[in-house]
Amino acid sequence: MTGNDQQLLDVLSEYTQDVRRFTGSIFDASDRHFQNVAGYIKRSVPHGWLPEVARPAPPPPPRVVSGAYIHRLQDWISRNRALTAAVVAFFATGGVMLWREQNKSRKKRRARRASNGARKEVVVLAGPPNSPIIKSLSQDLERRGFIVYIVCADMEEEQQVHGDSRADVRPLHLDVADVLGTQEAMKRFQDMLLKPHAAFPGASPHNLHFRGLVLVPDLVYPSGPIETIGPELYSDALNAKVLNTIAVTQAFLPTVSEFKARVLMCTPSIVSSLQPPFHSVETAVVSALEGFTSSLRGELGTLGIDVCQFKLGTFDCSHVGTKQHLQTTAGPNTVAWPATTRRLYASNFVSQSRVAQTRGLVTANNSGSSLRELHNAVFDALTQRRPRRVWRVGRGSVTYDLVGSWVPAGLVGWMMGVKRVSLDEATAEPQLEDAAQSWEKIEKVV
Repeated sequence: MTGNDQQLLDVLSEYTQDVRRFTGSIFDASDRHFQNVAGYIKRSVPHGWLPEVARPAPPPPPRVVSGAYIHRLQDWISRNRALTAAVVAFFATGGVMLWREQNKSRKKRRARRASNGARKEVVVLAGPPNSPIIKSLSQDLERRGFIVYIVCADMEEEQQVHGDSRADVRPLHLDVADVLGTQEAMKRFQDMLLKPHAAFPGASPHNLHFRGLVLVPDLVYPSGPIETIGPELYSDALNAKVLNTIAVTQAFLPTVSEFKARVLMCTPSIVSSLQPPFHSVETAVVSALEGFTSSLRGELGTLGIDVCQFKLGTFDCSHVGTKQHLQTTAGPNTVAWPATTRRLYASNFVSQSRVAQTRGLVTANNSGSSLRELHNAVFDALTQRRPRRVWRVGRGSVTYDLVGSWVPAGLVGWMMGVKRVSLDEATAEPQLEDAAQSWEKIEKVV
Protein backbone atom coordinates (compact mmCIF):
# COMPACT_ATOMS: atom_id res chain seq x y z
CA MET A 1 0.00 0.00 0.00
CA THR A 2 1.42 3.41 -1.02
CA GLY A 3 1.58 6.57 1.08
CA ASN A 4 -1.23 8.25 -0.90
CA ASP A 5 -3.57 5.34 -0.16
CA GLN A 6 -2.81 5.48 3.55
CA GLN A 7 -3.48 9.23 3.59
CA LEU A 8 -6.82 8.68 1.87
CA LEU A 9 -7.86 6.10 4.47
CA ASP A 10 -7.00 8.44 7.32
CA VAL A 11 -9.14 11.18 5.82
CA LEU A 12 -12.09 8.78 5.38
CA SER A 13 -11.84 7.55 8.98
CA GLU A 14 -11.99 11.15 10.24
CA TYR A 15 -15.12 11.82 8.18
CA THR A 16 -16.69 8.59 9.51
CA GLN A 17 -16.12 9.63 13.13
CA ASP A 18 -17.61 13.05 12.41
CA VAL A 19 -20.72 11.41 10.87
CA ARG A 20 -21.15 9.17 13.91
CA ARG A 21 -20.91 12.08 16.35
CA PHE A 22 -23.39 14.10 14.30
CA THR A 23 -26.01 11.33 14.02
CA GLY A 24 -25.63 10.47 17.71
CA SER A 25 -26.26 14.07 18.69
CA ILE A 26 -29.38 14.19 16.48
CA PHE A 27 -30.82 11.00 18.03
CA ASP A 28 -30.16 12.19 21.57
CA ALA A 29 -31.82 15.52 20.86
CA SER A 30 -34.85 13.75 19.31
CA ASP A 31 -35.24 11.50 22.38
CA ARG A 32 -35.16 14.51 24.73
CA HIS A 33 -37.67 16.32 22.59
CA PHE A 34 -40.13 13.39 22.52
CA GLN A 35 -39.77 12.92 26.28
CA ASN A 36 -40.59 16.57 26.86
CA VAL A 37 -43.63 16.37 24.55
CA ALA A 38 -44.89 13.18 26.24
CA GLY A 39 -44.48 14.74 29.67
CA TYR A 40 -46.36 17.89 28.60
CA ILE A 41 -49.22 15.79 27.17
CA LYS A 42 -49.41 13.65 30.28
CA ARG A 43 -49.61 16.75 32.48
CA SER A 44 -52.12 18.58 30.29
CA VAL A 45 -54.60 15.87 29.22
CA PRO A 46 -57.04 14.81 32.00
CA HIS A 47 -56.86 11.27 33.40
CA GLY A 48 -59.24 8.73 31.87
CA TRP A 49 -59.84 10.44 28.53
CA LEU A 50 -59.15 7.15 26.61
CA PRO A 51 -62.04 4.65 26.32
CA GLU A 52 -61.82 1.32 28.16
CA VAL A 53 -61.19 -0.61 24.93
CA ALA A 54 -58.18 1.52 23.98
CA ARG A 55 -56.62 1.44 27.43
CA PRO A 56 -53.76 -0.98 28.00
CA ALA A 57 -54.31 -3.90 30.37
CA PRO A 58 -53.56 -3.00 33.99
CA PRO A 59 -50.60 -4.73 35.58
CA PRO A 60 -51.41 -7.90 37.53
CA PRO A 61 -52.11 -7.38 41.24
CA PRO A 62 -49.46 -8.43 43.69
CA ARG A 63 -49.66 -12.10 44.69
CA VAL A 64 -50.88 -12.05 48.26
CA VAL A 65 -53.06 -15.16 47.94
CA SER A 66 -50.37 -17.54 49.15
CA GLY A 67 -49.90 -15.53 52.29
CA ALA A 68 -53.63 -15.61 52.94
CA TYR A 69 -53.68 -19.37 52.50
CA ILE A 70 -50.76 -19.73 54.87
CA HIS A 71 -52.54 -17.67 57.52
CA ARG A 72 -55.72 -19.68 57.09
CA LEU A 73 -53.76 -22.93 57.34
CA GLN A 74 -52.06 -21.73 60.51
CA ASP A 75 -55.40 -20.80 62.02
CA TRP A 76 -56.86 -24.21 61.16
CA ILE A 77 -53.86 -26.02 62.65
CA SER A 78 -54.11 -23.99 65.87
CA ARG A 79 -57.81 -24.91 66.16
CA ASN A 80 -57.30 -28.62 65.34
CA ARG A 81 -54.05 -29.54 67.02
CA ALA A 82 -55.04 -33.10 67.86
CA LEU A 83 -56.15 -33.89 64.32
CA THR A 84 -53.03 -32.24 62.90
CA ALA A 85 -50.80 -34.30 65.18
CA ALA A 86 -52.60 -37.49 64.14
CA VAL A 87 -52.22 -36.70 60.43
CA VAL A 88 -48.53 -35.83 60.83
CA ALA A 89 -47.91 -39.00 62.85
CA PHE A 90 -49.73 -41.11 60.27
CA PHE A 91 -47.73 -39.81 57.33
CA ALA A 92 -44.46 -39.82 59.25
CA THR A 93 -44.97 -43.42 60.38
CA GLY A 94 -45.98 -44.49 56.89
CA GLY A 95 -42.93 -42.80 55.40
CA VAL A 96 -40.60 -44.43 57.92
CA MET A 97 -42.13 -47.86 57.34
CA LEU A 98 -41.92 -47.43 53.57
CA TRP A 99 -38.29 -46.37 53.85
CA ARG A 100 -37.46 -49.36 56.06
CA GLU A 101 -39.18 -51.79 53.71
CA GLN A 102 -37.28 -50.40 50.75
CA ASN A 103 -34.02 -50.74 52.64
CA LYS A 104 -34.90 -54.30 53.61
CA SER A 105 -35.65 -55.27 50.02
CA ARG A 106 -32.32 -53.80 48.86
CA LYS A 107 -30.35 -55.36 51.70
CA LYS A 108 -28.00 -58.15 50.75
CA ARG A 109 -28.65 -61.21 52.90
CA ARG A 110 -25.79 -63.67 52.99
CA ALA A 111 -24.75 -66.23 55.56
CA ARG A 112 -21.46 -65.80 57.33
CA ARG A 113 -18.58 -67.89 56.05
CA ALA A 114 -15.41 -69.26 57.55
CA SER A 115 -12.07 -67.47 57.22
CA ASN A 116 -11.20 -69.69 54.24
CA GLY A 117 -14.46 -68.83 52.46
CA ALA A 118 -16.19 -72.15 53.19
CA ARG A 119 -19.77 -72.48 54.40
CA LYS A 120 -20.16 -72.75 58.15
CA GLU A 121 -23.80 -71.92 58.99
CA VAL A 122 -26.18 -74.92 59.30
CA VAL A 123 -30.00 -74.72 59.19
CA VAL A 124 -32.38 -77.66 59.69
CA LEU A 125 -35.84 -77.71 58.08
CA ALA A 126 -38.41 -80.03 59.65
CA GLY A 127 -41.41 -80.64 57.39
CA PRO A 128 -42.61 -82.66 54.40
CA PRO A 129 -39.79 -82.59 51.80
CA ASN A 130 -42.35 -82.41 48.97
CA SER A 131 -43.96 -79.28 50.43
CA PRO A 132 -43.52 -76.19 48.21
CA ILE A 133 -42.61 -74.15 51.29
CA ILE A 134 -39.84 -76.58 52.29
CA LYS A 135 -38.50 -76.77 48.74
CA SER A 136 -38.48 -73.02 48.29
CA LEU A 137 -36.89 -72.33 51.68
CA SER A 138 -34.18 -74.96 51.21
CA GLN A 139 -33.21 -73.61 47.80
CA ASP A 140 -33.17 -69.99 48.98
CA LEU A 141 -31.16 -70.70 52.14
CA GLU A 142 -28.67 -72.72 50.12
CA ARG A 143 -28.24 -69.82 47.68
CA ARG A 144 -27.59 -67.47 50.59
CA GLY A 145 -24.69 -69.61 51.82
CA PHE A 146 -26.23 -71.99 54.38
CA ILE A 147 -25.79 -75.73 54.66
CA VAL A 148 -29.39 -76.98 54.73
CA TYR A 149 -30.54 -80.28 56.25
CA ILE A 150 -34.10 -81.53 55.71
CA VAL A 151 -35.51 -83.98 58.25
CA CYS A 152 -36.56 -87.24 56.53
CA ALA A 153 -38.43 -90.14 58.11
CA ASP A 154 -37.80 -92.78 55.41
CA MET A 155 -35.78 -93.55 52.30
CA GLU A 156 -38.44 -92.18 49.96
CA GLU A 157 -38.17 -88.72 51.48
CA GLU A 158 -34.37 -88.92 51.32
CA GLN A 159 -34.58 -89.69 47.61
CA GLN A 160 -36.76 -86.61 47.15
CA VAL A 161 -34.11 -84.45 48.82
CA HIS A 162 -31.32 -86.00 46.74
CA GLY A 163 -33.38 -85.36 43.61
CA ASP A 164 -32.93 -81.59 44.03
CA SER A 165 -29.28 -82.11 42.96
CA ARG A 166 -27.92 -79.43 45.32
CA ALA A 167 -24.74 -80.36 47.16
CA ASP A 168 -25.52 -78.31 50.27
CA VAL A 169 -29.15 -79.42 50.61
CA ARG A 170 -28.84 -82.71 52.44
CA PRO A 171 -31.25 -85.20 54.06
CA LEU A 172 -31.13 -85.86 57.79
CA HIS A 173 -32.65 -89.23 58.59
CA LEU A 174 -34.68 -88.92 61.78
CA ASP A 175 -37.51 -91.33 62.56
CA VAL A 176 -39.01 -90.07 65.81
CA ALA A 177 -40.96 -93.32 66.21
CA ASP A 178 -37.63 -95.10 66.78
CA VAL A 179 -36.31 -93.72 70.06
CA LEU A 180 -32.87 -95.35 69.90
CA GLY A 181 -32.49 -94.49 66.23
CA THR A 182 -33.38 -90.86 66.98
CA GLN A 183 -30.76 -90.66 69.73
CA GLU A 184 -28.08 -92.10 67.45
CA ALA A 185 -29.01 -89.78 64.58
CA MET A 186 -28.83 -86.72 66.84
CA LYS A 187 -25.48 -87.86 68.25
CA ARG A 188 -24.07 -88.18 64.72
CA PHE A 189 -25.45 -84.76 63.82
CA GLN A 190 -23.93 -83.14 66.89
CA ASP A 191 -20.55 -84.83 66.30
CA MET A 192 -20.62 -83.57 62.72
CA LEU A 193 -21.12 -80.02 63.99
CA LEU A 194 -18.28 -80.30 66.51
CA LYS A 195 -15.81 -81.99 64.15
CA PRO A 196 -13.43 -79.61 62.29
CA HIS A 197 -14.01 -79.50 58.54
CA ALA A 198 -11.64 -78.69 55.68
CA ALA A 199 -13.16 -77.05 52.62
CA PHE A 200 -10.50 -78.55 50.34
CA PRO A 201 -7.21 -80.44 50.80
CA GLY A 202 -4.69 -78.21 52.49
CA ALA A 203 -7.24 -75.65 53.70
CA SER A 204 -7.35 -74.58 57.33
CA PRO A 205 -10.05 -76.53 59.21
CA HIS A 206 -13.12 -74.75 60.51
CA ASN A 207 -16.08 -75.66 62.72
CA LEU A 208 -19.72 -75.55 61.69
CA HIS A 209 -22.31 -73.51 63.55
CA PHE A 210 -25.91 -74.58 64.06
CA ARG A 211 -27.89 -71.43 63.24
CA GLY A 212 -31.49 -72.55 63.65
CA LEU A 213 -34.30 -75.09 63.44
CA VAL A 214 -37.25 -74.21 61.17
CA LEU A 215 -40.42 -76.20 61.89
CA VAL A 216 -42.94 -76.29 59.02
CA PRO A 217 -45.70 -78.83 59.83
CA ASP A 218 -47.86 -80.12 56.99
CA LEU A 219 -50.09 -77.23 55.90
CA VAL A 220 -52.93 -79.24 54.33
CA TYR A 221 -55.97 -79.86 56.52
CA PRO A 222 -59.28 -81.68 56.02
CA SER A 223 -62.44 -79.60 56.23
CA GLY A 224 -66.14 -80.25 56.61
CA PRO A 225 -68.75 -80.61 59.35
CA ILE A 226 -67.45 -82.17 62.53
CA GLU A 227 -69.79 -85.14 62.28
CA THR A 228 -68.36 -86.05 58.86
CA ILE A 229 -64.73 -86.06 60.06
CA GLY A 230 -63.98 -89.35 61.73
CA PRO A 231 -61.82 -89.70 64.85
CA GLU A 232 -59.09 -91.27 62.72
CA LEU A 233 -58.68 -88.01 60.76
CA TYR A 234 -58.31 -86.05 63.99
CA SER A 235 -55.83 -88.64 65.24
CA ASP A 236 -53.79 -88.53 62.02
CA ALA A 237 -53.72 -84.74 62.01
CA LEU A 238 -52.68 -84.49 65.64
CA ASN A 239 -50.01 -87.18 65.25
CA ALA A 240 -48.53 -85.85 62.00
CA LYS A 241 -48.72 -82.13 62.72
CA VAL A 242 -48.57 -81.75 66.50
CA LEU A 243 -46.98 -84.83 68.09
CA ASN A 244 -44.42 -85.27 65.32
CA THR A 245 -43.45 -81.59 65.56
CA ILE A 246 -43.11 -81.85 69.33
CA ALA A 247 -40.98 -85.02 69.03
CA VAL A 248 -38.64 -83.42 66.47
CA THR A 249 -38.27 -80.36 68.68
CA GLN A 250 -37.48 -82.51 71.71
CA ALA A 251 -34.81 -84.39 69.75
CA PHE A 252 -33.08 -81.15 68.72
CA LEU A 253 -33.36 -79.31 72.05
CA PRO A 254 -29.96 -80.43 73.45
CA THR A 255 -28.21 -79.31 70.26
CA VAL A 256 -30.23 -76.09 70.17
CA SER A 257 -29.24 -75.32 73.76
CA GLU A 258 -25.55 -76.04 73.15
CA PHE A 259 -25.25 -73.85 70.04
CA LYS A 260 -27.80 -71.20 71.12
CA ALA A 261 -29.66 -71.86 67.87
CA ARG A 262 -33.04 -70.31 67.16
CA VAL A 263 -36.32 -72.13 66.70
CA LEU A 264 -38.85 -70.96 64.08
CA MET A 265 -42.40 -72.32 64.05
CA CYS A 266 -44.41 -71.76 60.84
CA THR A 267 -48.19 -72.17 61.04
CA PRO A 268 -51.11 -71.02 58.86
CA SER A 269 -52.97 -68.02 60.21
CA ILE A 270 -56.02 -67.07 58.14
CA VAL A 271 -58.38 -69.89 59.10
CA SER A 272 -57.08 -70.03 62.67
CA SER A 273 -57.68 -66.28 63.02
CA LEU A 274 -61.18 -66.25 61.56
CA GLN A 275 -62.16 -69.65 63.06
CA PRO A 276 -64.94 -70.22 60.55
CA PRO A 277 -67.20 -73.27 60.66
CA PHE A 278 -66.18 -76.52 58.93
CA HIS A 279 -62.50 -76.07 59.85
CA SER A 280 -62.32 -77.68 63.28
CA VAL A 281 -59.22 -79.76 62.50
CA GLU A 282 -57.08 -76.82 61.42
CA THR A 283 -58.31 -74.62 64.25
CA ALA A 284 -57.51 -77.28 66.85
CA VAL A 285 -54.09 -78.17 65.41
CA VAL A 286 -52.91 -74.57 64.97
CA SER A 287 -54.11 -73.65 68.47
CA ALA A 288 -52.16 -76.60 69.89
CA LEU A 289 -49.01 -75.60 67.98
CA GLU A 290 -49.32 -71.97 69.10
CA GLY A 291 -49.69 -73.08 72.72
CA PHE A 292 -46.65 -75.35 72.42
CA THR A 293 -44.64 -72.52 70.84
CA SER A 294 -45.54 -70.11 73.63
CA SER A 295 -44.46 -72.60 76.30
CA LEU A 296 -41.25 -73.39 74.40
CA ARG A 297 -40.48 -69.68 74.07
CA GLY A 298 -40.81 -69.25 77.82
CA GLU A 299 -38.52 -72.17 78.60
CA LEU A 300 -35.79 -71.36 76.08
CA GLY A 301 -36.05 -67.68 76.95
CA THR A 302 -34.46 -68.48 80.31
CA LEU A 303 -31.41 -69.67 78.35
CA GLY A 304 -31.26 -66.63 76.08
CA ILE A 305 -32.55 -68.56 73.04
CA ASP A 306 -35.11 -66.92 70.76
CA VAL A 307 -38.23 -68.72 69.54
CA CYS A 308 -40.11 -67.05 66.67
CA GLN A 309 -43.58 -67.88 65.41
CA PHE A 310 -44.42 -67.30 61.75
CA LYS A 311 -48.10 -66.75 60.95
CA LEU A 312 -48.34 -67.46 57.25
CA GLY A 313 -50.81 -66.09 54.75
CA THR A 314 -51.08 -66.99 51.07
CA PHE A 315 -48.13 -67.43 48.71
CA ASP A 316 -47.65 -68.02 45.02
CA CYS A 317 -45.73 -71.30 44.76
CA SER A 318 -46.03 -71.58 40.98
CA HIS A 319 -42.27 -71.64 40.42
CA VAL A 320 -41.82 -74.61 42.80
CA GLY A 321 -45.09 -76.37 41.98
CA THR A 322 -48.75 -75.60 41.56
CA LYS A 323 -50.25 -72.56 43.20
CA GLN A 324 -50.94 -73.58 46.79
CA HIS A 325 -52.76 -71.92 49.61
CA LEU A 326 -51.62 -72.65 53.12
CA GLN A 327 -55.18 -72.88 54.43
CA THR A 328 -57.12 -74.82 51.87
CA THR A 329 -60.89 -74.46 52.14
CA ALA A 330 -61.73 -77.21 49.67
CA GLY A 331 -63.42 -80.08 51.52
CA PRO A 332 -64.85 -83.52 50.77
CA ASN A 333 -67.56 -83.92 48.22
CA THR A 334 -70.92 -83.32 49.86
CA VAL A 335 -72.38 -86.29 47.99
CA ALA A 336 -70.48 -88.60 50.34
CA TRP A 337 -72.09 -87.05 53.42
CA PRO A 338 -75.10 -88.61 55.11
CA ALA A 339 -78.45 -87.30 53.89
CA THR A 340 -79.25 -85.52 57.16
CA THR A 341 -75.84 -83.86 57.24
CA ARG A 342 -76.26 -82.66 53.67
CA ARG A 343 -79.58 -81.06 54.48
CA LEU A 344 -78.12 -79.32 57.53
CA TYR A 345 -74.71 -78.15 56.34
CA ALA A 346 -74.20 -78.55 52.60
CA SER A 347 -75.60 -75.20 51.50
CA ASN A 348 -73.49 -73.25 54.01
CA PHE A 349 -70.40 -75.34 53.24
CA VAL A 350 -70.69 -74.73 49.50
CA SER A 351 -71.47 -71.04 50.00
CA GLN A 352 -68.51 -70.54 52.33
CA SER A 353 -66.15 -72.31 49.93
CA ARG A 354 -67.31 -70.09 47.07
CA VAL A 355 -66.97 -66.88 49.11
CA ALA A 356 -63.55 -67.90 50.40
CA GLN A 357 -62.39 -68.54 46.85
CA THR A 358 -63.57 -65.16 45.56
CA ARG A 359 -62.15 -63.24 48.54
CA GLY A 360 -58.66 -64.63 48.30
CA LEU A 361 -58.65 -67.44 50.88
CA VAL A 362 -57.78 -69.94 48.15
CA THR A 363 -55.54 -69.49 45.14
CA ALA A 364 -57.89 -70.34 42.31
CA ASN A 365 -58.29 -66.63 41.54
CA ASN A 366 -55.53 -65.18 43.70
CA SER A 367 -51.82 -65.78 43.42
CA GLY A 368 -50.88 -64.57 46.91
CA SER A 369 -47.63 -62.94 47.98
CA SER A 370 -44.24 -63.69 46.55
CA LEU A 371 -42.20 -66.30 48.38
CA ARG A 372 -39.33 -63.82 48.50
CA GLU A 373 -41.16 -62.14 51.36
CA LEU A 374 -41.04 -65.39 53.34
CA HIS A 375 -37.39 -65.99 52.40
CA ASN A 376 -36.31 -62.57 53.65
CA ALA A 377 -38.31 -62.91 56.87
CA VAL A 378 -36.83 -66.33 57.68
CA PHE A 379 -33.30 -65.08 57.04
CA ASP A 380 -33.87 -62.01 59.23
CA ALA A 381 -35.35 -64.14 62.04
CA LEU A 382 -32.27 -66.40 61.93
CA THR A 383 -29.68 -63.63 61.84
CA GLN A 384 -31.07 -60.51 63.53
CA ARG A 385 -29.70 -59.65 66.92
CA ARG A 386 -33.14 -59.23 68.48
CA PRO A 387 -35.78 -60.81 66.25
CA ARG A 388 -39.49 -60.32 66.72
CA ARG A 389 -41.45 -62.99 68.52
CA VAL A 390 -44.29 -63.08 65.99
CA TRP A 391 -43.82 -62.61 62.23
CA ARG A 392 -46.88 -62.18 60.01
CA VAL A 393 -45.85 -62.99 56.47
CA GLY A 394 -47.94 -63.47 53.35
CA ARG A 395 -51.06 -61.96 51.90
CA GLY A 396 -53.89 -61.75 54.40
CA SER A 397 -51.81 -62.65 57.46
CA VAL A 398 -52.19 -59.19 59.03
CA THR A 399 -55.64 -58.27 57.74
CA TYR A 400 -57.43 -61.44 58.77
CA ASP A 401 -55.65 -61.48 62.11
CA LEU A 402 -57.14 -58.04 62.83
CA VAL A 403 -60.54 -59.12 61.53
CA GLY A 404 -60.55 -62.23 63.70
CA SER A 405 -59.48 -60.26 66.78
CA TRP A 406 -61.84 -57.27 66.52
CA VAL A 407 -64.80 -58.22 64.32
CA PRO A 408 -67.64 -60.19 65.99
CA ALA A 409 -67.90 -63.86 65.05
CA GLY A 410 -71.43 -63.41 63.69
CA LEU A 411 -70.27 -60.73 61.29
CA VAL A 412 -67.33 -62.89 60.18
CA GLY A 413 -69.75 -65.75 59.47
CA TRP A 414 -71.97 -63.41 57.46
CA MET A 415 -68.93 -62.26 55.46
CA MET A 416 -68.11 -65.90 54.76
CA GLY A 417 -71.61 -66.54 53.42
CA VAL A 418 -72.89 -68.57 56.38
CA LYS A 419 -76.64 -68.35 57.02
CA ARG A 420 -78.90 -69.76 59.68
CA VAL A 421 -80.72 -72.94 58.64
CA SER A 422 -84.23 -73.71 59.84
CA LEU A 423 -84.20 -77.08 61.58
CA ASP A 424 -87.85 -77.69 60.75
CA GLU A 425 -87.24 -77.29 57.04
CA ALA A 426 -83.94 -79.15 57.12
CA THR A 427 -85.25 -82.17 59.02
CA ALA A 428 -88.42 -82.45 56.93
CA GLU A 429 -88.25 -85.29 54.40
CA PRO A 430 -88.17 -83.74 50.91
CA GLN A 431 -89.87 -85.19 47.90
CA LEU A 432 -87.65 -87.47 45.82
CA GLU A 433 -87.81 -85.30 42.70
CA ASP A 434 -87.12 -82.08 44.62
CA ALA A 435 -84.24 -83.70 46.47
CA ALA A 436 -82.68 -85.02 43.27
CA GLN A 437 -82.92 -81.66 41.54
CA SER A 438 -81.58 -79.69 44.49
CA TRP A 439 -78.57 -81.93 45.06
CA GLU A 440 -77.90 -82.07 41.36
CA LYS A 441 -77.45 -78.28 41.51
CA ILE A 442 -75.17 -78.56 44.55
CA GLU A 443 -73.05 -81.21 42.85
CA LYS A 444 -72.58 -78.93 39.83
CA VAL A 445 -71.44 -76.10 42.11
CA VAL A 446 -69.05 -78.33 44.00
